[in-house]
Parts: sequence; structure tokens; C-alpha cells
Amino acid sequence: MIESTVRGACLCGAVRFSVTGRFVHFVLCHCSRCRKGSGSAHAANLFAPGARIEWLAGEAHVRRFELPDTRHLRQFCDRCGAPMPAHHPAAGAVVVPAGCLDDPLPMGPDLKIFCADRAGWVDAMAAAARFDGLPEP
Repeated sequence: MIESTVRGACLCGAVRFSVTGRFVHFVLCHCSRCRKGSGSAHAANLFAPGARIEWLAGEAHVRRFELPDTRHLRQFCDRCGAPMPAHHPAAGAVVVPAGCLDDPLPMGPDLKIFCADRAGWVDAMAAAARFDGLPEP
């Protein structure tokens, strides 16, 4: 893996950051905690051991939540709730939510984990109608 730098921001733009490191995995996690934390079918995170996070703006708006008695944590903007990158000691890496990146991703997903715990409707997503924007009413 080549070291790269990616930039991103929260939804409201209050927090901006860059992450520099070697991204070794792009993981889609289907565990119930990641589903609840993301509000979606799975979390989509890049893992970069030894990476550096540089807060370009709004670091004071970054909050951290650690679920007691688990390895689950997340960082987010306190204004809009968007997930933000975090140093994750249990993972031994900086974990970067893929959806908050503004730059092209350095890789595509290479792992799907906790698939046995996935939401019952995940398999039906492939059959859903697709649109490039909002469908006409």
C-alpha cells in the first residue's frame, strides 16, 4: 500500500480534516452497533494503522462516543452528527468513515464483516429501482 492523503468534511462543513497514512482495509461492517451508529445497512470505514489526522477546521466540534464495555466507538460533528475519523486503539488504526471523504477513495471495499448480523432487508437492495437523482413524483 502506498501512503496517501485524503481530505473530508462533515455534512455542515464546520469540521474539515485530512488523513495521511497507508489504508490497508476498506471494511463494510454489518454488526448491529455499526448499523445503529450509521443509520444504514452497514458502516463503511477505511483502516490506516499509524495514520495521522490533521484537523483543518472545527476540531472543537468533534465529539467522541465510546460504548461502555465494548470496543465500539465513533467520532462525529456536534453540529450535524456526521461521522468523523478517529484514532481507534482496539483496531490499532485510524478509522475513517468513507462517506465523509471529499477526495476519491484510494481503494474499494475489500472486507464485509458480521454478515450473519446484517439487516434482513440488505439482500433485497440489489433489486431496488435505481435513479441518478430524485425520481419524478
